[in-house]
Formats: sequence, C-alpha cells, structure tokens
Amino acid sequence: MSRAPYYAPQGGLPPQTQLLTDRAMFTESFAVIPKGTLTDIVTSNLPFWTGTRVWVIARPMSGFSETFSHYIVELSAGGGSDRPELEPLAQGVLFVVEGQISLTIDGKEHDLAEGGYAYLPAGCHWQVTNASDIAAKFHWIRKKYQAVDGLEAPEAFVTSDADTPIRFMPDTDGAWGTTRFVDPDDIRHDMHVNIVTFEPGGVIPFLETHVMEHGLYVLDGKAVYKLNREWVEVEAGDYMWLRAFCPQACYAGGPGKFRYLLYKDVNRHMPL
Repeated sequence: MSRAPYYAPQGGLPPQTQLLTDRAMFTESFAVIPKGTLTDIVTSNLPFWTGTRVWVIARPMSGFSETFSHYIVELSAGGGSDRPELEPLAQGVLFVVEGQISLTIDGKEHDLAEGGYAYLPAGCHWQVTNASDIAAKFHWIRKKYQAVDGLEAPEAFVTSDADTPIRFMPDTDGAWGTTRFVDPDDIRHDMHVNIVTFEPGGVIPFLETHVMEHGLYVLDGKAVYKLNREWVEVEAGDYMWLRAFCPQACYAGGPGKFRYLLYKDVNRHMPL
C-alpha cells in the first residue's frame, strides 16, 4: 500500500461562470502551474502511443530551466506504447499516481501500482501498457544522460514509495525528510527524482539558492513556498518549476503531510 495519496489531474474544463483569478505565474526565475490549469485543452498526443494524452508541465527552455522535461501521462484502458522513447540519449523516471501500469524493461515485465517508481537508463528498451479497465496516470521525467568516460552507466530498476524509507534531515526532529530512490553517493546518476515530505509545521528554514534546476509536483497536502521574492500558496496537484539559483524555502501548512515529487540535476561538471 502507498504511504500517502497522490493527486492526479482529472482534466475537464471549468464552467463559464468561473472567475479568471488564479495562482498561475511565470517569472524570470520560476513558474507556478496550479492544478486547475491542467485541463483537456492543454493536453498533447505523442508518436507511437495509443489511448494516451499528456500534460507537458516542463520542457527545456533557453535562458530558463534547460536540463529536463516533465510529463503527466494518462493511459486509458488498453493504452500504451511499444516505442515510447524516441531519443536514444534520454533517460527517464516513471512514478505512478493513479491506477496501475505494466512496464516491460529489456523483456522483463513489472506491474507498477500507485507509488510505483521506475528508473529507465538511456538506450534501454521498454514498453508500457494499461491492462486494467480504468485509466492510469503517471509522471514521466526525461533528461539527456551525461555520460562520463570511465564511468559505467546506471542500470534500470523498479521500486516504490512504500518500499523506500524516508531519510530525515539532521536537526529537524523528523519534520523534514526525503525518500531517496537513488543513493546520493552513486556518482553514475546525473539526476535524482525523489519525494520530499514535511510534517505539519515543518519548514525549510533558509533560502536554498543552488545550481540545481527543480521540478516540484505537489503529491499531497499544502504549504506556503518562498520562490525568489514571492510567497506562493501551493496544494496537491500544483507544480513549481525553478531555474538554477532561484531562492526557495517553505512552511508546511497541515493539517496533514506535505509531499512533493522533486527533480534535480546532480553529479556533473558545468559545461563551459
């Protein structure tokens, strides 16, 4: 069983009577994409996928955040792809937030339920299908792998949120922790996709200002986030997209846990 519920977009359109006021923002250093913007009219189709629609919530953009793309994929019953990734240098992470998918990696089949996680190295052969009779939704984060001469590439693996322990930050009394699906000391990996958890009242007590780019999708709960010079309220289903060096901190509002799926680029020299 999953440790916590995971918000998944439902699509649709707001009524004509709804006010236009919203929390959506796009600035020089960050973007906030509230859950209400993930409607039917902003979905895309992909080549060689059937029964599928995709919300693209991050893509490389010159002068902004340049290392990754982030999709939310909805597979209808029977949907999927035998040729999902067309970029031979792209690695990926899948994280299931609704329903169940069948994932085949180099001929081996895995069933991923809600909270299921898969790492797909560049060049591996994989396929995905939804064999159930209800829709499934999962996050798909893609990054071009930065190979290093003399360093082996990481292998594929499958795990889950429930089977991965939370590592709590020091001096936080268990208020702030990270579910790390990859060992931080495994230098083969050039990206991490983790889950960050705050107990009610937990905080990042300083403005993080660092080179890593971020995508933060709120899986559960709510918080107030400091992004550059703005305080922004966020809740389950919202997405925050941060370029390098954007200052960031947060207060978790409660009454339950605040959890988000976090991408960051790591472990490589800066291109010159």
